[in-house]
Amino acid sequence: MAGSIGLKFAPHLRELRIHLCQRSAASQGVREFIEENYVTLKKANPKFPILIRECSGVQPKIWARYEMGEESSVVLDGLSAHQVADTVAKLNASQ
Repeated sequence: MAGSIGLKFAPHLRELRIHLCQRSAASQGVREFIEENYVTLKKANPKFPILIRECSGVQPKIWARYEMGEESSVVLDGLSAHQVADTVAKLNASQ
């Protein structure tokens, strides 16, 4: 990815949860996204919960929780860091 994203999360988005494997090739892009963007995202959204869960062999996936408890999830299997960033931006814009 050309640089970190400093995305300000929309008020209707309440939480992001990211599941990934520490070693699998399927989670490589997710690991790169976190390394490149986590600090910038937290600086832009200091009180926003971004939960990162690592588990050996798990399928990489992201969940977005919105107002009224609604949730949306996307499988991140094999995506690049840039594609993961695009997915986060789409989840932020939806609902």
